[in-house]
Amino acid sequence: MKLATIESGAGYAHVAVVAADNELLDLVALRETLSAAKDVPADMRGLLAGGQGALDAVHACLDAVAEMSADTQDELRTAGVLQAWDDSVFLPPVTDPSIILSIGMNYRAHLEEMEGTPVPPRPTGFTMTHPALTGHRGEIVAPPQCPDMIDYEGELTFVFGKSCHNVSEDEAMDYVAGYTIANDVSARDWVGPIFTVTKPFEAIAAWDHNILGKQLPTFCPCGPVIVTADEIDDPHDLNLTVTLNGELMQSSNTDDLIFNLPQIVSYYSSFYRFSPGDIVTTGSPPGVGVGRKPPVFMKPGDLIEVEIEGIGKLSNTVVAG
Repeated sequence: MKLATIESGAGYAHVAVVAADNELLDLVALRETLSAAKDVPADMRGLLAGGQGALDAVHACLDAVAEMSADTQDELRTAGVLQAWDDSVFLPPVTDPSIILSIGMNYRAHLEEMEGTPVPPRPTGFTMTHPALTGHRGEIVAPPQCPDMIDYEGELTFVFGKSCHNVSEDEAMDYVAGYTIANDVSARDWVGPIFTVTKPFEAIAAWDHNILGKQLPTFCPCGPVIVTADEIDDPHDLNLTVTLNGELMQSSNTDDLIFNLPQIVSYYSSFYRFSPGDIVTTGSPPGVGVGRKPPVFMKPGDLIEVEIEGIGKLSNTVVAG
């Protein structure tokens, strides 16, 4: 099942599900027509927290709409309850996660292209702020204070469905509700000093400054959907591509991950208490702009698209700030 968060005509966030013919079924607006829709939580965090019972309620709504007459389905389209994919306004699948965790340095081939970067002894990552989130077809704003080195990083992203703290690798995947796509956009203006400083505290300061380049508003596009975990047989064997204005920039498979998902969940849950709806990006493969010779950076007017097998395609345009 593919779940999404869409903007309703009144400007509110509504949980939705992909129905037949790639239409979006607005499960909140459906309540006016189908009483069973009231059993579906109105927001994504609530839906994920509801577990199998909430997912069963979504399935019941899909089945009920599929059994409606063609005239009734047309009435739902007129009312905006059923929406064509191209007409829907996508928000981040989870608009308000309590934690956005981004894993870095997690593809072997990416470390090779970033010359001088060793394989880390344990997972490395950083948290991001909510203003960084934007949805499918949302705009990535090139900030006026650092507009010239805006980089892309397509990443497989997983979403928690249960509260998760201090779990083992063996049980880690029981807490993963599904998968989505993120683009870990980065202003690379401050990456250079990381490779030149020699003193420990200077290196810490350089890394900290570099991470700030990932916190800017709209720098974490996410979506368009969450694919439930039952539909992905193996998250460690998915093809991932990134194109910039149609040109292939990244092409890899998640089998190149250094730390797999159970390792990531177990390690970070020993520190964090994750909640339903929290999202974790898992690192980016080779082909990032800063690793190219010469470097390639995004600029206003560009279209950047991240596609992951079995999940879909995340598309965003770059605009001037």
